[in-house]
Amino acid sequence: MSVTPERPDPSDPAPLDDPRVSLAAQLQAAARRAGIGQVAPGEVPTAAALLTAIGGVRGLVESIVPGLGFVVVYTITRDVVPSVLIPLVLAVAFVVARAVQRGPVAQALAGVFGIALSAGIALLSGRAENNFVPGLIINAASLLAMLVSIAVRWPLIGVVVGLLTNDGTGWRADRAKRRVLVLATWLWAGLFAARLAAQVPLFLAGDVALLGTLKLVMGVPLYAGLLWVTWLLVRTVYRGRDAADDARGRTS
Repeated sequence: MSVTPERPDPSDPAPLDDPRVSLAAQLQAAARRAGIGQVAPGEVPTAAALLTAIGGVRGLVESIVPGLGFVVVYTITRDVVPSVLIPLVLAVAFVVARAVQRGPVAQALAGVFGIALSAGIALLSGRAENNFVPGLIINAASLLAMLVSIAVRWPLIGVVVGLLTNDGTGWRADRAKRRVLVLATWLWAGLFAARLAAQVPLFLAGDVALLGTLKLVMGVPLYAGLLWVTWLLVRTVYRGRDAADDARGRTS
């Protein structure tokens, strides 16, 4: 007797590179790690949910401290080497602390890789402002991805929300959902565009201290705020549709 294999559960502890894990499950897990799935449509986002979405207090500290270390050290020393190496040491220390406590280290390791890449570019070029090149490239690529997804009528926020709500591609047939999810995708495109508009001139001018400060301000705070707004938008259509479906079910 054959046994039909179960569909992978996004909460399954199996590693994401496990061939049993479907692409949809991988995308769901990645979205949850990014904080996108921490607030469910239909729920009113709370301060606690928002904090969880950005990784909790610990995740917040790990996100901000290395960048803050760069700004402080560079402002004091004007020396590229300690300015880029101290944030790297801090990031590695966070990973070691998580490993010792047997906590999840994948996201922290990704952060170390990003900081190491930025440090390497700055050290090889001898220019502190080149520490921000990877971040600028990521913002440009993210902006392009959002714009392309809107152009081909598959807005990325819609794809993510469809996966997280088990709506699949059903939102594309619902005009209200589609319009809101397109709007949300435009808002994320606006965030990436705003970062580039504010940071690229400072990068070209070589204003490293101000660039580093602006990157911190436009990083986690804006990300968290836009995450909140996105889910407020999403719940307007998902809660409304769920209520309408329930009403139809009661009258049928």
